[in-house]
Amino acid sequence: MARGRERSSVTVEFGRRVRAFRKERGLSQERLAELAGIHRTYVGSLERGERNVALINIVRLARALEVNAADLVRDLG
Repeated sequence: MARGRERSSVTVEFGRRVRAFRKERGLSQERLAELAGIHRTYVGSLERGERNVALINIVRLARALEVNAADLVRDLG
């Protein structure tokens, strides 16, 4: 698989996981962003797989979603 496609599939899957956890908790993108201390539009682009998210933001999202950061990244590669 080409490097760009690999990154794309990883970011898409990560975004899918964030969206699933967010919806399970009944949070809007805006509320998740507020809880995580990140911008609302960042959450939307992340959920669409458009972002290669930084480690600090993975931790912020995990805390806001009340999950272990490992749950967001497990078996992505």
